[in-house]
Amino acid sequence: MASFNPKIDLSAIAVQFEGLRGRHPGLWPALPRGALLAAIAAGVLAGAWALQWKGQLEDLDRRRAEEQQLRSQFVDKMKQAVNLPVLRKQKEQVMQYVHQLEKQLPSKAEMDALLSDINQAGVGRGLQFELFKPGQVVVRDYYVELPISVRLTGNYHDFASFTSDVANLPRIVTLHDVRIGAPERQPSSAGAVRPGGPLVMEATAKTFRYLDPEEVAEQRRKTAAAKQGGKGGRK
Repeated sequence: MASFNPKIDLSAIAVQFEGLRGRHPGLWPALPRGALLAAIAAGVLAGAWALQWKGQLEDLDRRRAEEQQLRSQFVDKMKQAVNLPVLRKQKEQVMQYVHQLEKQLPSKAEMDALLSDINQAGVGRGLQFELFKPGQVVVRDYYVELPISVRLTGNYHDFASFTSDVANLPRIVTLHDVRIGAPERQPSSAGAVRPGGPLVMEATAKTFRYLDPEEVAEQRRKTAAAKQGGKGGRK
């Protein structure tokens, strides 16, 4: 069985491309005319790609990315919308908790009554105040911290009851740097050493009050002025 082995006659092809100069393309042989049409079509496609299609495809890719982003945002908002009643309920619970905490902070007019309550908590347990000295107030963003240095004398169980009473006050009062010890022993007139008496408790009681709206505004004004002054000093 004979095998089919086509042969390309290159000389015949070359002949078709001879003598084309000066002749109208419509009169060219079929092969050169087809090559010219293919070159023109390739040039048109390349020009269309560079001038029109490339920008449109890039814009299409950008729009597809925006679509995907919008889809993700839509899904997130749908989840939030579904959980909106739960989130609102949680917000209400948090606000109620915040209001409860705010009620535990006295106002400026109630500070004297709170200091009296702390003093009465010690006196009511039979303790003797040797020192009850309010210190320098510390102003925070939304509240004021007032430290009070106290020194009391009494027995250990009365101290424990006093700290419990302070913790159960309707306003927030905290005790810091608590130290309990025996007083120094004093020599008697006969020269003998006698006990110095009951135990001594030293501590710093800290109470807090919220700032009035006018005080909050004043504090913000001072903070802004301090920041502005800092910027001016760096220039």
